[in-house]
Amino acid sequence: MAALARRGYRIVERNYRCRWGEIDIIARDGETLVFVEVKAKRSGDFLPPTFAVTSRKQRTLVKVATDYLIRKKLFQTPCRFDVVSVIWPAGGEPKWEIIAGAFEADPDLV
Repeated sequence: MAALARRGYRIVERNYRCRWGEIDIIARDGETLVFVEVKAKRSGDFLPPTFAVTSRKQRTLVKVATDYLIRKKLFQTPCRFDVVSVIWPAGGEPKWEIIAGAFEADPDLV
């Protein structure tokens, strides 16, 4: 994803899947491992795409991220959760917004 690369992210993995669900992109931003959820909508929709990252979706992402960290033995790695919002205007270029640290992992939810 070019928008992330322009901001200095290095893509590690795409569409990581496990029994809990899927994470769209796993990337590095410096020393930080970033779990990225991408949400897109056409312009004219009432709510921005980020509203689709509900508390339920956040719980799923935390579980999948935990699975990834355990499988890769990345126990001491600093991590965060970002959301990329993409709005596609009719006949125009998409507008990207990267929300770094969009939500925190609640250990009680894992």
